[in-house]
Amino acid sequence: MTIELRSERVAFRISGPDATHLLNDVLTPSITEGDAVARWFALLSPQGKLLAEGLIGWADDGWWLDVHESVAENFRKRMTMYRLRAKLEIAVLAETHRVGWSAERPEAGIVHADGRDEGLGYRVIAEREAAGGWAAGDGAHKARIALGIPELGPDFGAEEVFPHDIGMDHLGGVDFKKGCYVGQEVVSRMQHRGTARRRPVIVGGLTDAAAGDGVVASGKAAGQIGRVIGGSAVGLVRIDRIADPESVEVGGRPATLALPGWARYALGQPGGDSQ
Repeated sequence: MTIELRSERVAFRISGPDATHLLNDVLTPSITEGDAVARWFALLSPQGKLLAEGLIGWADDGWWLDVHESVAENFRKRMTMYRLRAKLEIAVLAETHRVGWSAERPEAGIVHADGRDEGLGYRVIAEREAAGGWAAGDGAHKARIALGIPELGPDFGAEEVFPHDIGMDHLGGVDFKKGCYVGQEVVSRMQHRGTARRRPVIVGGLTDAAAGDGVVASGKAAGQIGRVIGGSAVGLVRIDRIADPESVEVGGRPATLALPGWARYALGQPGGDSQ
C-alpha cells in the first residue's frame, strides 16, 4: 500500500476540555466527537472569505487538522486569538509529523476517510520517522480534480473565495443550522438569497495551460483554472456566464467544461441547491 507524502500540508492537533466547543464556534462545519470521517472545514474572515481550509477529524482524544503551508502560521495565530481563556492546547505539528494521502485505508497513523467523497481516499497523519518512506506524488490532486474539488494553494489563495465558490455548501463543509461562527452572517446571506454565481467546474482538454489562466466563454471572461494535471484542472467560474459550454477557451485554446457529479447547480444560471 502506497502513502503519498503531501509536503505542502501542515498538521495541527487541538485538544482539551474546551476544544470541541471552540472549534464548533469558529469553523464552518458541525464539529462532533467520535465522527468516523474527516470533514471539510474552513476558517473564514469576518467578511466570509476563506483564510484556511482542510480536513478535521477526531482521534486519540483530540482533533487533527491539516492546512496548506502558506496559511499555517496565520491559522495558528487566529486560533490562538479565538482561544481566549478556553482550556485547550493548539499543537503545530510541522516539525514532528507529516501529512499523507492514500487511495486505500492504511493500518498505521492517524487515518481518516475523506468525508467529501469516497473517491478522495484517506488522509494520514504520522510522526516524521514513520513517514520516512512516503514519496511525493500527484494522486491526491488527480483524485480531487477528477471530482471537481478545489484546494487552497494549488487552485486559489487566502481571502479570494467564499465557501459557496468552492462547493463547500454541497460537500458538508458548512453547517447552516448550527449557531454562529466567524463569517457566518455573510455566508448565510449568500445561502438564503441564492446569490452564489462562482462555482467549481472540471476543465479538460488543456494544453500549455497553467494555474491562474483565464476561462473565456463565448468571448467573455468567466473565471480561472487551478493546478493542471494530465490536461485537466478545477476551474472556478461564473456559471451564469456559461451559456454554451462548447464555446470555452483557456489560454486561447479550446477546452471542455463539465459539472462535478455532486453539483446541484446548472450552467447558465446562478445559485444551486445547497441542501
